[in-house]
Amino acid sequence: MSGHGFHVHGPHDHELEHAQQGGHGDHGNGMTNQIAMFTAIIATVGAIFAYMGGATQANAGLYKNNAAIKKTEASNQWNYFQSKSTKQSLAEVSRDLTAREEEKAKYQAKIDRYEKEKNEIKAVADKLEADATEWDKKSDEQMHQHHRWAQATTVLQVCIALAAIALLTRKKWLEYAMFGTGGLGVIVGTLSALHI
Repeated sequence: MSGHGFHVHGPHDHELEHAQQGGHGDHGNGMTNQIAMFTAIIATVGAIFAYMGGATQANAGLYKNNAAIKKTEASNQWNYFQSKSTKQSLAEVSRDLTAREEEKAKYQAKIDRYEKEKNEIKAVADKLEADATEWDKKSDEQMHQHHRWAQATTVLQVCIALAAIALLTRKKWLEYAMFGTGGLGVIVGTLSALHI
């Protein structure tokens, strides 16, 4: 601005004056603020969902590892069971081939001992197999929940993308699509939290 009343008004000055005066009825700022606030909330919820998805995936891996350990322990018990069965069979053959009664009694005592030991080993192996099955089931449940969290996170990411497009295009229908997608993402996240 010069001292003679000549006024040079640049585009930046015009925008500042426009903003100070409230935008002269521009409804775009309301839309912008609304989308910005919604995007911030959805991004926060999405971050929580992503964390939960990672946690459930880690749990699923841990549980699957526990199942594998129990299966290995059960396999070891079944191998031990098999070795007792082999020893029992050899004792039975030896008992049947010997002519002396005292030897027969000695072999019969071994046979009885092996049978008792086999029953104890079988009980342990069956318990380990049941534990392995339970860990597998827990792992599967965690993976299902992980997939739900991942779905919810993906839907919220689409919602954020729609928000960006709505801001750029100023299309009201995109804003509605953004709200709808955000709601859907929250619903899917709620289903995950409820283990559905």
